[in-house]
Amino acid sequence: MAEEKMNKFWKEIGPGIITGASDDDPSGIVTYSQAGASYGLKTLWTALFTFPMMAAIQEMCARIGLVTSQGLAATIKSNYPRSVLYLMLLTTSPAIILNIGADIAGMGAVTNLLFPAVSANYFSVFFTLLILAIVIYLPYQKIVSVLKYLCLVLLVYIIIPFFSTQDWRQILKATFIPTMQFDKGFISIIVAILGTTISPYMFFWQASIEVEEEHQKGKDYVIDKGIMKEMKKSISFGMLFSNIVMFFIILTTATELYSHGIKNIDTVEQAALALKPLAGNTAYLLFAIGIIGTGLLSIPVLSGARAYVFAESFGWKAGLDNKFRDARSFYIIITGSLILGLALNYLGISPVKAMIYSAVLYGLTAPVLIGIILHICNNKKIMGNYTNTTGANIIGAATFLFMAMAAGAMIYFQLH
Repeated sequence: MAEEKMNKFWKEIGPGIITGASDDDPSGIVTYSQAGASYGLKTLWTALFTFPMMAAIQEMCARIGLVTSQGLAATIKSNYPRSVLYLMLLTTSPAIILNIGADIAGMGAVTNLLFPAVSANYFSVFFTLLILAIVIYLPYQKIVSVLKYLCLVLLVYIIIPFFSTQDWRQILKATFIPTMQFDKGFISIIVAILGTTISPYMFFWQASIEVEEEHQKGKDYVIDKGIMKEMKKSISFGMLFSNIVMFFIILTTATELYSHGIKNIDTVEQAALALKPLAGNTAYLLFAIGIIGTGLLSIPVLSGARAYVFAESFGWKAGLDNKFRDARSFYIIITGSLILGLALNYLGISPVKAMIYSAVLYGLTAPVLIGIILHICNNKKIMGNYTNTTGANIIGAATFLFMAMAAGAMIYFQLH
């Protein structure tokens, strides 16, 4: 009986756990590592603070997908001026490419640490081809199954802090009592954290993947309150899992790097290597393996999200369950995203800088999309009986205002 319940739960949490875990990609890991190394425990509160915001916005996106039976881009196309759609494409696409490129480079770099005889560039090419093969040749259910099991890799980050002694009183204080510094560096890292936790690509992926799930269940699949309850449970679990991992990454780098005077991380391998003398070989290996596993999880989500956006915007056939010949344009966008991302490795762009830049770009563009999502979810013509509750609107509005203020503060400090 217990096994049956566990299997049912594992099946139900699919879309939520994949989205949540993909948020802790190599780019996210480095952003959190940079926050911990630069400011110690001062940003630890963000893991607690961003959870309700993430859960609320992702639930809205999932609900849009379930109610309209189309992705977020298609919904915007059907109900808003084309200028809104093209602005969205223009602002989100570069950040996704930067993110993919940074993740590929990060995976190559840490694999090179484990196998120094082979160049990091060769590993980057290998991972790019491997991900392409998985996305193009595996059917949707197989892809979901692979991605769900890759989520378990993130558990390594929860283990790492227990390899050394921690001051849990200070940790709890930093978690529940927010610290703010009104300077350029601190505000930029807060915007980067917000951008990598509440990322626009996740909005598109969540709505589109719910549509995929609907298609898998056939024409007799009817949306009701029970389905909505299952979806909310999946989203809440996925976002909670993501934020727990985020919490422990900031905690690890704060207690192992910042406290030992290592306050700047310029490369992904530095983040891993810095742990080696302080937390031991096991922690270092786990950190490196985590980067590889999360890259394999997140890059299909990133490239898939970009492909859904383009396919829905221009009316192309889309879906990971389609064969290449049936959705050629969709898979060409995925292939192009991976190739462009890989090409960034040869332009001399630092993977860590690319990761931070992509997170900041997400932080700047997310408020606009959150505003659109709130408008859609309060439109009875689109959502019918499934418009936002008062609670969802309060959290959504608070998310919009906080992210807009953080982005505005960052721009102010950049100019002054």
